[in-house]
Amino acid sequence: MSVSESIVVEDNDTKGRYLYRAEGHEAEMTFSKVGTSQIIIDHTDVPDAFRGQGVGLALVTRAVEDARANGIKIRPLCPFANAQFRRHPEWADVLAR
Repeated sequence: MSVSESIVVEDNDTKGRYLYRAEGHEAEMTFSKVGTSQIIIDHTDVPDAFRGQGVGLALVTRAVEDARANGIKIRPLCPFANAQFRRHPEWADVLAR
């Protein structure tokens, strides 16, 4: 199973997170909801065990895919997520302005 297929989304009324677990380690990207039309990605944490494996990018990519599917926008306040949005201009359709 690939990293992207293993990502779990935990979601409640105001906050949530994208989570990847493997080999006893956990990577996460947390978000806050702004109403029903926007999320703010506020933190990404990828342990050293996953560095260089594309786990952080997979977390952000999954959020982008979910945003497209649900018609919401993303405000990437987290420096890592913000950098990924700058590297991926094809995600502009879900970027909150």
